[in-house]
Amino acid sequence: MKENPMRLKLAGDLRTKYKKTKVGLWRRLSEVISANRRNRPSVNLGEISRNSREGSRVLVPGKVLGGGNLSHPLTVIAFDFSASARSKISSAGGKFVYLHDYLKSSDATAKEVTVLG
Repeated sequence: MKENPMRLKLAGDLRTKYKKTKVGLWRRLSEVISANRRNRPSVNLGEISRNSREGSRVLVPGKVLGGGNLSHPLTVIAFDFSASARSKISSAGGKFVYLHDYLKSSDATAKEVTVLG
């Protein structure tokens, strides 16, 4: 089986972030990202919409799928997005951010982030 080098680098970056900050979320995300595809979560937009409120940040350590509708604007952070999920998030006025981009950003914090999946 061929390994995705970008996924493995992200897992390493998450471990490094955990060692620097001692925030358990980063260690857990590293473990989930390192897991087989079968063991990584996939979450539909309908579930994200039910479990969040307007303006919140939702983190999915797997793939966001386009099932359901998003009823309010929010920021969704995930390892990967389907094309329909990206389209629906944008049309609802929200933002989608890839996990590796979020980790590099200056506001990469575990505070006020809802983890689904």
